[in-house]
Amino acid sequence: MNWDRIEGNWKQFKGKAQAQWGKLTEDDLDVVEGKRTELAGKIQERYGIAKDQAERQIDDWLNRAQH
Repeated sequence: MNWDRIEGNWKQFKGKAQAQWGKLTEDDLDVVEGKRTELAGKIQERYGIAKDQAERQIDDWLNRAQH
């Protein structure tokens, strides 16, 4: 799945993102608005991880969303 599809259907994927990253608040996800860089930043902030780790988590999530 490509990110454009997620960005275009963010309301649909927002719940799935919150299920994946439970520390993200509703407000966090509203700020993200489907933007990958914003999501990575919020994951970094809430989980205290590096940017490359957050990006890897997003890639893994995308791969699982395809199946």
